[in-house]
Amino acid sequence: MAIDRVTLQILANHCAAATESMAHTLFRTAHSTFVKETEDFTTGLATADGKTFASPYDLGATWFVGLDYGRAIDLVDGYEEGDLCMTNDPYSGFVCTHSPDIHLWKPIFHERELVCFSVGHVHNTDVGGAVPASLSRANTEVHQEGIRFPPSKLYRRGELNRELVDVMLMNVRMPKQNWGDLKAQIAAMTTGERKVHEMIGRFGIDTFREGVQDLLDYGERQARRLIGRIPDGEYFFADYMDEDSVDGKPCRIAVNMIVDGDEVVFDFSETDPQLTSSLNIPTGGDPRHVLLMVPYIYVMYTMDRSVLLNSGLLRPARCVIPEGSLVNPKYPAAVGMRSLGAMRLQSCVFGAFAQALPEVVPAASGDGGPLINVRTTDTRTGRRLMANLDPITGGGGGVAFRDGTEGSGANYGFLKNTPVEINEAEVPVKILKYGLATDSGGAGRWRGGTGTTLEFQVFSPHTVVTARNRDRSHFTPWGANGGHAGKPSAFLLNPGSNREANLGNTDVVALDPGDVIRITSAGAGGYGSPLEREPDRVLADVRRGFVTAGAARAEYGVVIAGDAVDEDATDALRERMAAADGHRGFGYSEAREAFERVWTRENYEALVGILAGLPVDWRFFVKHRVFEAVERMPEAERTGAGEEVRRAFSALAAEYPELAEPASGDR
Repeated sequence: MAIDRVTLQILANHCAAATESMAHTLFRTAHSTFVKETEDFTTGLATADGKTFASPYDLGATWFVGLDYGRAIDLVDGYEEGDLCMTNDPYSGFVCTHSPDIHLWKPIFHERELVCFSVGHVHNTDVGGAVPASLSRANTEVHQEGIRFPPSKLYRRGELNRELVDVMLMNVRMPKQNWGDLKAQIAAMTTGERKVHEMIGRFGIDTFREGVQDLLDYGERQARRLIGRIPDGEYFFADYMDEDSVDGKPCRIAVNMIVDGDEVVFDFSETDPQLTSSLNIPTGGDPRHVLLMVPYIYVMYTMDRSVLLNSGLLRPARCVIPEGSLVNPKYPAAVGMRSLGAMRLQSCVFGAFAQALPEVVPAASGDGGPLINVRTTDTRTGRRLMANLDPITGGGGGVAFRDGTEGSGANYGFLKNTPVEINEAEVPVKILKYGLATDSGGAGRWRGGTGTTLEFQVFSPHTVVTARNRDRSHFTPWGANGGHAGKPSAFLLNPGSNREANLGNTDVVALDPGDVIRITSAGAGGYGSPLEREPDRVLADVRRGFVTAGAARAEYGVVIAGDAVDEDATDALRERMAAADGHRGFGYSEAREAFERVWTRENYEALVGILAGLPVDWRFFVKHRVFEAVERMPEAERTGAGEEVRRAFSALAAEYPELAEPASGDR
């Protein structure tokens, strides 16, 4: 019997409230700042076959809405009352996406019938591996990224598997912290179980059972209605990570978004091959894997804040993800920094949506500032510790009707900042500066949100800082509709001293006592021509410290004299600037513009076609050698039409007989 809409909405509210109650249990009892302050965790409820049907709206990470636990659930042999399962292996069921994320799922029974699961994850600050915090771009295979557990029973019929816990705690750098977070996570799963039994008592088992499926169907209908409002067509966009490995080549993610009626396809066939670094995104070939769908879900929610956050939203969308590519790597590819790969994928898909929905989707958000972890010793107590300080996030992109939010993190904003007082109380560091970065936001009719800066000092020898997701030093966040790109990120050691060093995109740094680190994220892209921004708004930005008077003049054509706008000088300057500025499309950094003069879409199409016909183990190597050959070619020999790529590969194939050139790129 169909459930009426009123009852279904009430059930939806109860389910969301249950997951929020799970979230409150988790972060109020967790031990690490990364969980209790930053809130890098999820909670949810999933169907008996693993489809998430309820998630919190305001708590925890928002990247896993609609996560499918099905393949991991199937790897466990049978479920009984009192069981609770876990995994952190990215290649076992593809529910976990890198080893620090421990996912739990607890079967919930009613009169011996399995009705659903309480589910969720926490990001552990460290799970062992080659570097403190477990993650670095330099890792080349998953074995370097810490201890891994395939889907296993942590509890069997209510009894803790102590041996499993002991093995885990023996292999991590902060066992008490990991054990504390795990117990908080277990409590959250139990809270979810209790809330489900309360709902069954309120609605009855038949209504609950049918209602769960109806919620997924309703989510699908909502998504199809929203997709139907997007103009049909193909929308191509590409974006880049600065490096595909340590000191490597730029890494490209490209999507062709195809909207047809009430369905949408995201074709990633022109994306780079899988990497010998840890930026790969493990999807197991699932065309609806949640890491690929994050930007799509964000756009659906932006178009309609009432959509249900469940797996039903994913049904009208799918991805094309060639095996052996960055978005579908083969084991044992390293995946620890998949969050950077996923962030750039989001920027790429948002760029496609910005063409289809220019009045809805903002310019690119600021990122490239890392998640900062510190491994050090408290010299007062001798205690060694591992802690997360802060996510260093940029602002939101400018949009058609307002400025971007300052330092918000935008699509990365679910990661909360940690108050300075808590950082200094829990970690032996001194915070010297924490605030917004002047002149970092991209200029525009609507300005991009500013980035953030964190500067701190350490006091113990052998201190190690890991700066996960360092990027945007070259390929900065793009502007839209004539808006300018955001400014680059920065990573400095001992700034302002005679020992200052630019660390670039380094993500693991060993420090001496007294060393100072300063990190600044990239600013967000602007929207619309800066010459159309009201001079009074520019003056207000200067007064607030968001923009300097020099940038007001150079980028906005606004002349500030004293504490006021010189209107005559401004009008004259803007008239001269307007004559040279007719651009209304995407705004890119100078580094991207220079790169794409050589690496055109046609050159990339030729390269990707060649790589697709090669064994996976050869693709990354061949990409680098072809890049080097093309870069050495005289400028006069570069047509940008793909011919130079084919010539470079032919020369390489002559050097390596194993690389017989494929006739059609489909070997």
